[in-house]
Amino acid sequence: MWALAVVVFVVCKLVTWLPFAERMSARATAAYLFGWPGLNVSPFTRCERRARYAAQWSEWAWASGKTLFGTGLIWGMVRLVPHKSPLLAAWVGIVGLGFILHFGTFHLLGLVWRAAGYDVQPLMKAPHRATSLVDFWSRRWNLAFRDLSHLFILKPLRQRLGVNGAMLAVFLFSGLVHDFVISLPAKGGYGLPTAYFLLQAIGMMAQRTRFARSSHLNHGVGGWVMTAAFVMGPLPLLFHQPFLIRVVLPFLTAVGAR
Repeated sequence: MWALAVVVFVVCKLVTWLPFAERMSARATAAYLFGWPGLNVSPFTRCERRARYAAQWSEWAWASGKTLFGTGLIWGMVRLVPHKSPLLAAWVGIVGLGFILHFGTFHLLGLVWRAAGYDVQPLMKAPHRATSLVDFWSRRWNLAFRDLSHLFILKPLRQRLGVNGAMLAVFLFSGLVHDFVISLPAKGGYGLPTAYFLLQAIGMMAQRTRFARSSHLNHGVGGWVMTAAFVMGPLPLLFHQPFLIRVVLPFLTAVGAR
């Protein structure tokens, strides 16, 4: 799984970096390629020493706290899950890994690069506050993939396929990538991650209907509930049982968490 994820990541890094390669210094190139998980190269094309880039100590503490919380889940909470509930242990491990990487370490890296003068933005922007699926997937969750898909899929296809068609292509691509990284190493569950992301596209189109707008399902409390239902309800499609059993649990055992 990790090998496939690295391959996908390296390819994405290279295709976003190459158009800017000639105007970037060796330091900025190394920083973008090896020190930042985002896929928006533009902050690394310039380095500016500005006070507005500096983070408050509370943000450093918040990012560190999320990292520690994820560490506690993997090397603490997982051990407390009864062995007769392996799937629960796997889910706790997935949540812990998300906090360590996406919410914690990546946030800390962003603060480091901002302190160094690169105006990078957090890859996760309070996704729990999203009141619509557009808000969640376009502005709050994993903005690295958002930047990549908007540049290479959404913008080129929008005129040809329309907004909904281009958006469907983005989610189809995301599903296929996750199938490659999740289902292939698990040797099972093929197509389920793709189905998960296609459901997100369906939900996004549903929230744009007149009925959703009149029923307040694309903003406010109603939008938050519908968004949470679409994102979290079908998660077993994304992290399916073969993946939990054949990849996540062996990983937790390998790192000494179980």
